[in-house]
Amino acid sequence: MEVTEKIKVGMTREEVSLVTEHNTALAMGSGSLPVYATPAMTALMEQAAANLAEALLPAGWTSVGTALAIAHKAATPCGMATRAIAEVTALDGRRISYRVTAYDAAGEIGSGTHERFAVAREAFLAKAEGKLDKN
Repeated sequence: MEVTEKIKVGMTREEVSLVTEHNTALAMGSGSLPVYATPAMTALMEQAAANLAEALLPAGWTSVGTALAIAHKAATPCGMATRAIAEVTALDGRRISYRVTAYDAAGEIGSGTHERFAVAREAFLAKAEGKLDKN
């Protein structure tokens, strides 16, 4: 049984967020203006992709982000809602590829590609925490 067998090309997941003073470029340190930060938009895109996978992976499995290539095309002011959509474009074993797109009420604000890899939760954490023993 392949752990990603329930995930199919074409599946989508949408997540929404409100632009507040806490997720602006000024607040996040990624710029000097009080507009939606690129790291916040990126996180929303990843959240949509991660939540899509999480809902369909077997118990004890999750996914981790391994690649992201995005363009932030338009600014969004405080008080405006944003949404990100992740669409599965390919599956290769445990690798899941997505097209990610973000919007505000005026239209598209960003797009790109994202890859996630399905991992056994406990084994992944054990390997990561094993780095502490090497210090």
